[in-house]
Amino acid sequence: MDKLTNIEEILENIDDMIDRAVNIPFNKKGLIDTDKLREYLDDIRVNMPHQIKEAQAISEKESEIISRAKKEAEAIVKKAEDRARVLITNEEVVKQAQAKANEIISNAQLKSKEIRRATNDYADLILKQTEEVLLKSLNDVKTTRNGIQQTQRRYGNSVSSLPSHYEINNK
Repeated sequence: MDKLTNIEEILENIDDMIDRAVNIPFNKKGLIDTDKLREYLDDIRVNMPHQIKEAQAISEKESEIISRAKKEAEAIVKKAEDRARVLITNEEVVKQAQAKANEIISNAQLKSKEIRRATNDYADLILKQTEEVLLKSLNDVKTTRNGIQQTQRRYGNSVSSLPSHYEINNK
C-alpha cells in the first residue's frame, strides 16, 4: 500500500472499507479486512506526529510574527521620539511635535495590538482545526475499533465461511 500522508484521506479510506464490508445476513454488522484496517491505523499513527509538528511550527511562526511586530513598533516609537527631539526648536514646533509623536505612538501601539490579535486569532484557528481533525480521527478510530471488537465478540470463531483474507481475532 502506498503511504498516505493525509489523515483525512486515510479516514476516508477506512470509511470506504466499512461501506464495502461484507454484510452478515439478518444483521447490521459487517466483516472487513483487518490487515488493511491495521495498515490504515498505522498510517494514522505515522502522520499524527507530522500534524502535531505542523501545529508547533504555526505556534513558533506566531511568536516570530509577534516579535517582529514588537520590533517594528519599537522602531516606529524610536523614530517618533527621534523626530520629536528634532522638532523641539520653538514652542509651536514643540507642541506640534508632541502631538505628532503621541499620534505615531498611539498608531504604533494600535497596529501592534491589531497584529498581535490577528496573529493570535490565526494561530488559534489553525490549532483548533488541527485539534478537530485529530479528535475526529481519534473518534473514527475508536468507533471502527469498537465495531470490530463487537463483531469479534459476537461471532468469535464461529464464522467458518470467511474468505482467507479476512481475519477475526479474539482478544
